Amino acid sequence: MLRRLRATAPAALVPLAWVFAAAAHTELLTAHTVLVGHIVITTLLIAFAGLSWGEMRTDPVLRVWLAVIVAGIPVTLAGAYGVATGEPLGTQFAVFGWMLLPTLALLPTARRGGGADGLDRRYMLAAGLAGLGALLFLLPGSSLVLAAITLVGGGQTLSILVAVWDVELTD
Repeated sequence: MLRRLRATAPAALVPLAWVFAAAAHTELLTAHTVLVGHIVITTLLIAFAGLSWGEMRTDPVLRVWLAVIVAGIPVTLAGAYGVATGEPLGTQFAVFGWMLLPTLALLPTARRGGGADGLDRRYMLAAGLAGLGALLFLLPGSSLVLAAITLVGGGQTLSILVAVWDVELTD
């Protein structure tokens, strides 16, 4: 049951994290709530990495995602620091880090299988949406941040839904 939870929970947690980021950006959440969210996410990342370490380090693609999770711990802590101190660079680093890390990991994931060219187009579409969102985030102008979060959240949600769907069909 724990293995199934680890395999399927990200399908809910990934979109929830981006909805949380959008709500934080639009100031629907208090700074305290955002700080607690960062602490909870960091705890979940540490727990997930610890519980999944053995399984994920043996598969080349899962090893890439394990690296995303492990690298995401200090990225998330930078966000917590930014919220706690009011330093926007910490929160911007965290948001961009979570935009970039999974997007980069989608490329080897897409190469794992798929069409005649060896690419899984579903993951390529997800990487394209998330990559476009990450680029929008880097452009000056706060009006683009919500669009960037939406694109990245949509791409990453698509990718995790595909992954869970594929795992559920093969198990």
